[in-house]
Amino acid sequence: MQKNTALIVVDVQNGFTPGGNLAVANADQIIPNINHIATYFENIVITQDWHPENHISFAQNHENKQAFDTVELDYGTQVLWPAHCVQGTHDAELHPNLKLPTAQLIIRKGFHSHIDSYSAFMEADQKTTTGLAGYLKARTIDTVFIVGIATDFCVAWTAMDAAKLGFNTFVIEDATKGIDLNGSLQYAWQEMSAAGVKRIYMKDLIEQCA
Repeated sequence: MQKNTALIVVDVQNGFTPGGNLAVANADQIIPNINHIATYFENIVITQDWHPENHISFAQNHENKQAFDTVELDYGTQVLWPAHCVQGTHDAELHPNLKLPTAQLIIRKGFHSHIDSYSAFMEADQKTTTGLAGYLKARTIDTVFIVGIATDFCVAWTAMDAAKLGFNTFVIEDATKGIDLNGSLQYAWQEMSAAGVKRIYMKDLIEQCA
C-alpha cells in the first residue's frame, strides 16, 4: 500500500476471543487474515482495550444490573459488559497468534474509569481524543483500513470516527468479527455506510495491491 495508508487493527485480544471474558464467537478465526493483510502495509496501528477494575462499563460495578443491560450516563446510553480486558491481566493481552512485527503504535483505550471508549480516535463522550488522528495526520496518512473485533462496536465506532475526521475509510469485512447483540451487526453496517465508510473484502485489497 502507498505510504499515505494505514492499517488499524482493533482489539485482537484474549478477552474478545474464545476463552476470554467477553469472547466473540469464532473471533480467533480472523487472525490469519489480519496477519496476511498486514504484510501489505508499512503503517500499522494496534488498539488495546485497557480497563481499570472499577470501570463504569462493567455490570458488576452497578447495583442490580446484569451484563448487557444498559444505563444512562452523562454521554448517553451505555451497554454494561462483563468485566473484561482489565489492565495487566491475561485477558487484556494481545492474542498470541497475532503477528504484526511492523506495527509502530499501540493505542490503549478505556483506561478512564468514568467513560467507555470503543473508538480508536475518540472516547464515548465524543470530546476526549486519543491523539490517533493527530499521529496519522502528522505522518500524512489520509486513508485507513480497519480490521478486528468487534465489527458492531469498536470497529464500527473507529470507522465512523475516521470518516468524520476526514480519512478515506475502509472496513475489511472478512477480517472483522461481530457480537451481533439484538441486531447490532446489521445496524452497525448501515451506520457505517451512512457515514461514508466503504465495505470491502480481503480479496479486494489483494487485487488492489497486485
